Amino acid sequence: MHDAPAVTAVLFGLRGCLLQAGSNTTLPAPGALDALASLQQRQVPCIWLDDINSAQGMRLSAALPDWLPGHPINGCKWPAPDACWHALMALQTQRIEGCVLVSDEPLLLQSGRNAGLWTVGLAACSPSCQLGASQWQALSAQEQELARGKATLALFELGVHSVIGHLEALDGCLADIALRRQKGEKP
Repeated sequence: MHDAPAVTAVLFGLRGCLLQAGSNTTLPAPGALDALASLQQRQVPCIWLDDINSAQGMRLSAALPDWLPGHPINGCKWPAPDACWHALMALQTQRIEGCVLVSDEPLLLQSGRNAGLWTVGLAACSPSCQLGASQWQALSAQEQELARGKATLALFELGVHSVIGHLEALDGCLADIALRRQKGEKP
């Protein structure tokens, strides 16, 4: 059996990689650093993108590894596909096949679908949960599961290909996408 086609590049919605720990404090989201390290080790090109200006992007992305480039969106309007294509061009991606967008932002996920990318929704930090990090931590496990379930349904209604709770599950999700590609499935 041949190896599953590898994921060729991963685009991250910046805010899905971060937690607001206070008014001026931003921390990596659960699993973000491990997921990024795993992708870097496998030499999968990665970039974050978001509809913020460069100064905001640099401030927020300071919690992430220095090697992770950013792509603030200037003049691109979600859900148009051009923001994703510009980010892939910044990575010098040779083909769109196998590229994945990971985000909690519904409009960015729609942009990824419109661009022909595989899309992975982040349920626990999705706007559908409508909860900040401290509010999320204050919920019981049952309340968290209910909120995550509602967000998962909302993300699948958008047409995303996969939904995970947090970035801790990204490696398994990318392996699943590789197997789906091996079977001939396309986004």
